[in-house]
Amino acid sequence: MTITDATTTRATGLYLEEFEVGQNWVTPKRTITDAEVTAFAGISGDFNPLHIDEEYAKTTQFGGRIFHGPGVFAIATGLESTLGIKSETAIAFLGMTWNMLAPVKIGDTIHVVETVTEVRPSRSKTDRGIVAFDVKVLNQRGEVCQEGIWNVMFKRQ
Repeated sequence: MTITDATTTRATGLYLEEFEVGQNWVTPKRTITDAEVTAFAGISGDFNPLHIDEEYAKTTQFGGRIFHGPGVFAIATGLESTLGIKSETAIAFLGMTWNMLAPVKIGDTIHVVETVTEVRPSRSKTDRGIVAFDVKVLNQRGEVCQEGIWNVMFKRQ
């Protein structure tokens, strides 16, 4: 298994033939701020008090405001893009399964660990194929907050 961290970011992406099951990458880390929670509420229209009302959120099982689950997913896609493995070689993001396992709070620092679980050529088009990635979003304590499988179509060489 190959482990690659964010210090080895690629200028151009990988082609289908360059992926191997078990290959993985770790992204840079990013701390979630109050401004991001507020901005995501504005962008999404999700003003649930769990995200924007600290006094209310203190009375919940979380003990304070948490970041929107879809916001965490959005940041995960951005963190993953810094790896460069999809740059100019990914054709399409085909879909995903996604589970939200633990809250991400303001001040939490998250990163993504991504592992190749499947590589297969297209049955109908010889110039492309599909790579399945196991994707985990972890916080500063190493807890998995969100995880799932992302399916991406890539160019072949």
